[in-house]
Amino acid sequence: MNENNICKFIPEALAFEREIFNFVYEKKHAAMKKHVTLAASKLCLVSRGEPTFYCDGMPTKCSTGSIIFIFEGEESYVEPDDKTEYLYITFRGTRYDELFRRFSVNRSNRCFSGFDGLIPMWSESLSRAIDDNIDLVAESMLIYTLSRLTGVSGSEKDLIERVVRLSEQNYMDPELSLATVSAEVRYNPKYVSHLFKKRMGMGYTEYLRMLRLKNAIALFDHGLDSVKNVALLSGFSDPLYFSSVFKGSVGKSPKEYIMSRRGGGNEPDEVADDSRSK
Repeated sequence: MNENNICKFIPEALAFEREIFNFVYEKKHAAMKKHVTLAASKLCLVSRGEPTFYCDGMPTKCSTGSIIFIFEGEESYVEPDDKTEYLYITFRGTRYDELFRRFSVNRSNRCFSGFDGLIPMWSESLSRAIDDNIDLVAESMLIYTLSRLTGVSGSEKDLIERVVRLSEQNYMDPELSLATVSAEVRYNPKYVSHLFKKRMGMGYTEYLRMLRLKNAIALFDHGLDSVKNVALLSGFSDPLYFSSVFKGSVGKSPKEYIMSRRGGGNEPDEVADDSRSK
């Protein structure tokens, strides 16, 4: 692995005006592990690997394509894996503080995934920069990256509305989870979890389970009596687990519920006969 860093400093006069200090491609793991208290904020773009960033002792797991903000005054270091490389820009100023507020970037919401497409742009921009334009190159990458957060900005209410809308559209997908929804809206899962519970009065997992059960009940009520099919159509990959959750919530097993809707009659398919595979 090539461990020759690229580090180009902003001329002092321009740094004071722009408040952009350097643009670095960090490849040396020894430098990553060094504990540093930041004199300015830092935006990191992970170009390889799955490093864990520590900010004032709190870990944040990242992966290729993640961006993470580390704030002025925080003590930070990185625990890299064997492949870890990342680019970063350090900066400071009230302009960036205002952008943090606009895009809801803060210590509880500092890491965003899905920015793989920025890696070639950042790398090429840094490699081509010279003393006469490094300040413009660094700031343009910083501002452009912040602008990419536009789609996930807005009030807490707007964010939760997006999470709810995505969930209602995709609850039939058994892979849907807090992690996948958070990645879609480009917010940290811990932040989404905290905000969702605050706004909705329940955790996201409980909400998603209720959404899926509501659909299952509607399918049974419309005459569908295959427990396996209803489970799959409601986002449960395991019909046995679905039956357990259904009974815990409704108070009856799916079979008992179907029979009660019919008022007796032929028995529906047995769960155990068609639920051996997920």
